[in-house]
Amino acid sequence: MDTNKLLPEQKAAAVIVSLGADKASKIYKHLSESDIEKLTIEVAKLGHISPEQTESVLDEFYKTCVTQKVVTDGGMEYARTVLEKAFGESTAQNLLDKLSNSMKTRPFEFIRKNSVKTLYSFLQYERPQTIALVLSYAEPDQAASVISELPKEKRIKVVESVAKMESVSPEAVKIVEESLKKKFQNILTTDFTTIGGIDYVADVMNHMDRGNEKYIFDELGKENEELADTIRKKMFVFEDIVSMDNRSIQRFIRECDIKDIVYALKGSEDNIKELIFSNVSSRMAESIKSDLEITVNVRLRDVEEAQQRIVGVIRRLEEAGELIIVKGGKDEIIV
Repeated sequence: MDTNKLLPEQKAAAVIVSLGADKASKIYKHLSESDIEKLTIEVAKLGHISPEQTESVLDEFYKTCVTQKVVTDGGMEYARTVLEKAFGESTAQNLLDKLSNSMKTRPFEFIRKNSVKTLYSFLQYERPQTIALVLSYAEPDQAASVISELPKEKRIKVVESVAKMESVSPEAVKIVEESLKKKFQNILTTDFTTIGGIDYVADVMNHMDRGNEKYIFDELGKENEELADTIRKKMFVFEDIVSMDNRSIQRFIRECDIKDIVYALKGSEDNIKELIFSNVSSRMAESIKSDLEITVNVRLRDVEEAQQRIVGVIRRLEEAGELIIVKGGKDEIIV
């Protein structure tokens, strides 16, 4: 494993591993729940690294710590002088460049540290355009949860506003910040930032429950059918499994609860059922068919939730590179 090719999160995992459980646990106490989750996943995925590789990562970590300290204690110019004497002009500049980038605060940083309930409580009465702006800086699952809680009419307007959003000036963000006062952190960046857009709102919709997803698309389609179709084509939904290759279908079936498969197929077209049957053993196919016959009076909500869980498994495996999906039935392969 070449340390120069390691991603920042992999380097962080290497540092945690090298520190040992006791020291690592002390660092964990200062991290957010989402950071702990991400870091733990990277630690689990890290595998073996050589002593030389570990030393290289720790050396970089040490230099970064030194950089942070001298900047905090003495400012950028003082830091430059100290670092140039310690590591040379070139290394010092690289360290300062990295630190400068990491010190920039992304607008609305606070929302990723608050619960969905808290986020919804102060956004619910804002205008759809304001909600769309704030949610464009949220994590997709956060945004999906907040949108799901909004009144039906407002959901459509918010989704449409997010989809149409491309860039926003620092001045506009500042106005929103001032209007919400204590709920926002300082905006440090002065660049125009790409936010929202079709790709983002498609990711949000992928995290939405099936009932809300259907409602939003039905209503959005009435007002702007072209926009609704464009968003759909960027998504991966349960019905899109017909576009997957057999190997990928077999892979995600192994990860799914058999009850979810039965419930999901209960509300599916015959072509989807046959696709599943053709990618499992004859014994398993007969078992599923038998369960389908005896499973009656199933709520639509239960069917939709089962389909959403299966889609979640597929997306997770796709992100891990264990299967291939084709989003929106198009030919673009996402590996």
